[in-house]
Amino acid sequence: MKESFIQRYISFVITHPWQIFILTLLVVMSAGSGGRFIEFTNDYRVFFSEENPELQAFEEMQNIYTKTDNVLFVIEPEGTDVFNFSTLNMIAELTELSWQIPYSTRVDSITNYQHTLAKDDDLLVGDLVDSSTNLSLEDISYVRGVALKEPLLVKRLISPSGHVTGVNVTIQLPGKSLTEVPEVAQFSRELKSKLEASYPNHRIHITGLAMMNNAFGESSQNDMTTLVPMMFLTIIVVLGILLRSFSATISSIVMIFFTIIFAMGLMGWMGWKLTPASASAPTIIMTMAVADTVHLLVTFLHNLRKGINKVDAIADSLRINIQPIFITSVTTAIGFLSMNFSDVPPFHDLGNVVAIGVLFAFVLSVTTLPAMVILMPMRIKAREEQKNGVMNSFANIVIEHRKLLLLVMGGIALSLMAFLPQNKLDDQFVEYFDESVDFRQATDFSSQNLSGIYTIQYSLNQGESGGVSEPKFLEDVEMFSEWLRTQDEVMHVQSITDTFKRLNMNMHADDPAFYRLPASREQAAQYLLLYELSLPYGLDLNDQIGIDKSHTRLIITLENLHTEEMLGIERRMSDWLDNNIADVAYTVASPSLMFAHIGKRNVNSMLAGTTLALIVISFILILALRSRRIGLISLAPNLIPAGMAFGLWGLMVGQVGLSLSVVAGMTLGIVVDDTVHFLSKYLRARREKGMDEKEAVRYAFNTVGVALWVTSLVLVMGFLVLSQSHFSLNSDMGAMAAITIAIALIMDFLFLPPLLMKLEEKLNV
Repeated sequence: MKESFIQRYISFVITHPWQIFILTLLVVMSAGSGGRFIEFTNDYRVFFSEENPELQAFEEMQNIYTKTDNVLFVIEPEGTDVFNFSTLNMIAELTELSWQIPYSTRVDSITNYQHTLAKDDDLLVGDLVDSSTNLSLEDISYVRGVALKEPLLVKRLISPSGHVTGVNVTIQLPGKSLTEVPEVAQFSRELKSKLEASYPNHRIHITGLAMMNNAFGESSQNDMTTLVPMMFLTIIVVLGILLRSFSATISSIVMIFFTIIFAMGLMGWMGWKLTPASASAPTIIMTMAVADTVHLLVTFLHNLRKGINKVDAIADSLRINIQPIFITSVTTAIGFLSMNFSDVPPFHDLGNVVAIGVLFAFVLSVTTLPAMVILMPMRIKAREEQKNGVMNSFANIVIEHRKLLLLVMGGIALSLMAFLPQNKLDDQFVEYFDESVDFRQATDFSSQNLSGIYTIQYSLNQGESGGVSEPKFLEDVEMFSEWLRTQDEVMHVQSITDTFKRLNMNMHADDPAFYRLPASREQAAQYLLLYELSLPYGLDLNDQIGIDKSHTRLIITLENLHTEEMLGIERRMSDWLDNNIADVAYTVASPSLMFAHIGKRNVNSMLAGTTLALIVISFILILALRSRRIGLISLAPNLIPAGMAFGLWGLMVGQVGLSLSVVAGMTLGIVVDDTVHFLSKYLRARREKGMDEKEAVRYAFNTVGVALWVTSLVLVMGFLVLSQSHFSLNSDMGAMAAITIAIALIMDFLFLPPLLMKLEEKLNV
């Protein structure tokens, strides 16, 4: 920006405060009215774009078979055995009532398991537990014997020891309303409360993909109702203490409100849905909106305390700060816009809406903020200037020990960055929720006692209608199933071959010697038809066999696995198929695989985005600072903090998940802020005041040191508030961003000045 243009602009702003404030109100109200269009979606599919290959494979499989979205009730009796009158009655009642859950299409339990028996030449198919009759001890013993030997039940709906059991409800959401998932969750919870009241010696834990969807939504909404007020209170307290001016603090709060209303309103006008990943936008916008405001107010208040009148004080603050806050706003926005390279669509929305907020915050800072401080009373007593005593003393220490600081800080940076390789891509979508969340507790209990929520689904295609009855194909499926059951990570395998073997035994007078696959295609097809005709409504085989009977699906339930473990076992499974039954076409998919692949792919895409953002930001800095050398020097304190933060994370945590893959790009624009403000003051001292490098460093500390400290503190506090989220995508992002910004301030105070002085000792700017 040219000085003459800036002067004319400042003159216009300070002479038209009312017009600017009224115009701001109109703009904010117009944009903010779009907030009524914001909708919240908690479907886990929003994490994947329509082009995502794993999502496409999963949707293709869902179109062939019954949907796998579910609610799983895990029943824990007070004793150690579910095979008693009370518990079996409870299971039967829950099974019956579960059909009333909205959008339910199937209910499976040990009581309605379709048990088959041979009677003469007939095949009898019916519920394992007939709830209409009084069970004798002999009946219960028989039910136990069947349930604990049935491969389709053990480790799926009954634990091997029989101490817990499950009722699995398949849900098929129409996708027409955003209230569908909460409806399912609410009804399920009411059902749980009703049954626990009727059967007080039992506990029910609710998990499943439908409940995971609901947990995404509830966690995000809880964050918005708790973290936003917490952040707001934090900002008020911090600004009040550090600015020591009621009017200045109120001005900052108004700027924050205007920025949030404008950005979130535009989000509504754009039709962007609020998602678990983008729900943190208000908290981040609130944090980012403070930075520009603080820089202007700190200089303004400093001028007032020097005895300068209010209009001249704000005019001087604008003149000094308008260029650096413009640069920092642009670079911060670029950092957040780099999130568009993410493979996770909600991160696009988060980056875009925060970038909008950052740029609008700049506009407000150079228009509405000056107008407000002119219109508001400011009771600041003039006092003798003390040359910012604390910062001046700090500057003297840095200048005196510059060589030692350069070596020490450089050594610390290199030492922390050495731990970067300790970070591993490691995600578990169940662990997105901390242990205080009901869904996490229920899922952990289910995984430890009954069955897991992590699955891999294989659809095997024989190639012709009715081909699932082909003996060779069934042998291949059986061989794959048996191999899967030998893998340490596998908890359960649901395979149609178990049904065929049971039917073959039934049709041979229940002779255990015939518990094997049928010998011919005709025989297998006949058994299958006879069985299907006997099944009640809602308990057909569409969850395992396609309509034309050319496909069959194996559902492999796994222990809770991290990203690399999930990808590793998928490779082993697919390699086994390729090497052993290469003539069978297959598709592999599941929500677990979708999350595993998106995490790895997102890291690679964000590397490209961050690199591009770095190039653009570096180019902007070189142009804005009008010095290639200073611009290149600035890269060190801009890049090193992210490297140090991830190194520290590798040392302390070592697990980099989905959210952390976007932090480097996001914080890159933020950490530039301190560097730009420090360098702009440093260059002003060198160019306009003719100071040498040591005096220029002292001048920069005295003029901008407090503002850097205040803005960094607010940013760190803001992201620390976000780190308190019960949802790890937000908490990890908040924690890493806070660490990065704190390290950036330390490096800008203790590493950048010594580096400048070292490189400029014998050079002129």
